[in-house]
Order: sequence, then C-alpha cells, then structure tokens
Amino acid sequence: MIVFDLRCDGGHVFEAWFGSSADYAEQQARGLVRCPLCDSATVEKAVMAPNVAAKGNQRSPAEPAVPDAMKAALAALAKAQAKALEGSEWVGSRFADRARAMHLGEETTAPIHGQATIEEARALVDEGVSVAPLPLPVVPPSARN
Repeated sequence: MIVFDLRCDGGHVFEAWFGSSADYAEQQARGLVRCPLCDSATVEKAVMAPNVAAKGNQRSPAEPAVPDAMKAALAALAKAQAKALEGSEWVGSRFADRARAMHLGEETTAPIHGQATIEEARALVDEGVSVAPLPLPVVPPSARN
C-alpha cells in the first residue's frame, strides 16, 4: 500500500491510499481518482513534506486543528463505507453488466460493488439503474495483503 497527498483543482488537499504507484496511475487515467469534498476529477499529487523530527532543543509549532479533524472525518467515512460494504460482493470491472442484469431481472438482486467508468455509470443512471459512487477507493480482494 502507498499513500499520496492529492490536491483537486478546487484547492482541496486529501490523502488517498493505493495498492501501488501503478494502481494510482491506472485509476487516475480512468478518471476514478476524485476529490471526496467536491467530486472534481481534476486531481494531482500534492507536494508531500517528509516528517523530519525537530532538534531536541526546539519546540515544535502547534499542530493545526483542521488536518486532525479532516483525518478523523475521513476515518469515520472509511469505517462507514466498510460497514456498508459488509455482505456486498466485489465484482470488479463487471459492475455495470451485473447491475444492469439485476435491474432487468436477468439476475437475482444482491448487493455488489466494483469498478465502472464514468460513461458506464452515467449509462446505468440513464437506464434507471440505482447506483452510487463510493466516497473512498476500494482495494480489490485480489490486491490485498
């Protein structure tokens, strides 16, 4: 797993976890990396400052309260998303086909989650299929350690 600080064109900075740098690049190319605050798809890596310890004879400046609050909010969101996905089947890139088949009655309705392009998601919505984007990326079961 790798974590990146990302920034959207709206100026929001947020942290995102990926299986690898290649996973980030692939998701970015597919338009799957989006700002959790404004849903902008114009996202790029932000400058990350290394956490270097201060000299022993210096006091560190007070930590800003906003980043801690943001981290707590994202942790709560991640926990809620994990709870919502309990009992849901990962279907990967077959998401659009499976959701459409369930909508048409060709397959038994069941909770699923996976990957879809923006175009596939829009087509599903246009067809009346109930879908919603997940606020945080999901690591496919095959990519977990």
